[in-house]
Amino acid sequence: MPHNLSSRDAAVNWHPYTQMQTAADAIAIVRGSGVYLYDEPGNRYLDAIASWWVTLHGHAHPYIAQKVSEQLYQLEQVIFAGFTHEPAVLLSERLLALLPSAQQKVFYSDNGSTAVEVALKMCIQYRYNQGKPKTKILAFKNAYHGDTFGAMSVSSRGIWTEPFGNMLFEVQFIDPPTIDNLEALKSCIDTYTDELACFIYEPLIQGAAGMLMHEAPALSALMQHCRSRGILMIQDEVFVGFGRTGKLFAANHLSEQPDIMCFSKGLTGGTMPMGITTCSAPIFEAFLSDDQYKTLFHGHSFTANPLACTAALASLDLLLQESTQNSIQELSAAHCRFARSITTHPKVKAIRHTGTILAIEWHTTQDTSYFNHIGTHLYQYFLQRGILIRPLGNIIYLVPPYCMTQEELQYIYQVILEALEEV
Repeated sequence: MPHNLSSRDAAVNWHPYTQMQTAADAIAIVRGSGVYLYDEPGNRYLDAIASWWVTLHGHAHPYIAQKVSEQLYQLEQVIFAGFTHEPAVLLSERLLALLPSAQQKVFYSDNGSTAVEVALKMCIQYRYNQGKPKTKILAFKNAYHGDTFGAMSVSSRGIWTEPFGNMLFEVQFIDPPTIDNLEALKSCIDTYTDELACFIYEPLIQGAAGMLMHEAPALSALMQHCRSRGILMIQDEVFVGFGRTGKLFAANHLSEQPDIMCFSKGLTGGTMPMGITTCSAPIFEAFLSDDQYKTLFHGHSFTANPLACTAALASLDLLLQESTQNSIQELSAAHCRFARSITTHPKVKAIRHTGTILAIEWHTTQDTSYFNHIGTHLYQYFLQRGILIRPLGNIIYLVPPYCMTQEELQYIYQVILEALEEV
């Protein structure tokens, strides 16, 4: 049997988004601290993407660890059907107090995809329970909402979904809104209003599509039109929630409120899996009935797990500290300055920035694509210099933990400048 962790892993594990035949052995990480990860041979990596956008406050944060440890000795798990517990009640109370006022109820699940599944089921059954069934969904082109079947259905159709194409339900895709296309989008929506169960969208930033960004005023106007047509709205904040856009939630940039919101990723500060779907009172009330068949029949074994709820509460404590909020603004300002400094670089095709998120699209001989081969070269280039990024093809992006210092950030910028000259 092989002795090093990477070889042992290759013998037994199947990794996500990885062609296992051609992939190199996985890097064996044995420890994390702050913004750094340490591998088995002792190399250190600056985590520039918050380990798939989840680790808000850095790795192995002692405050979160202490709170989870204390909870572990009190209550680690209990069925959430017919039972409840303090961490779940307190997390719901605190989260709803921060969200738009229309959000009144919390439904717990265990990841972003299932938070979206719950939201879709709420909308479709909401219409069904009213005796006015509607099943068509409205979504943005280039959307990504997860990898389960409902989430795939409302995501962009392409290489990812092709093997399952005839098993996905009907979705009407539209372009993200701009001031220029807004009226055309409204007309398109009017064509399908009588069939639409809901509209699901990633607010301001379409992450997996390459950090594509649209403006808050145009999205607010589109939401207002949907509201006027009685179309329920699902706001997927799985990625952008908890400070990523420079404000607590993308909702804080918008003048309109959704009916349903989805959360995961940064929810527990990257400590453990959890998903949340919140909804308005009218959505919840449509399921209240003497008829048992109008129940929302959805659940998970680890729904509202006390340890995950405790981690989320601890992460909220840290997020709301003045020092964290200042760090978010400092990261955003630094990104803005660096973006301006490279805008005219001949290898920069486009640069996009919102809050703590910065994306740089490389000029290459291939089209912009997740499968653009330069992504592999860029990944290795940064890794060799002690920086973990995960390019989306020819698009590199930074989604740093909020505890990253300006010195660490400047080192990443410097390596980007070197990469622009050398790669």
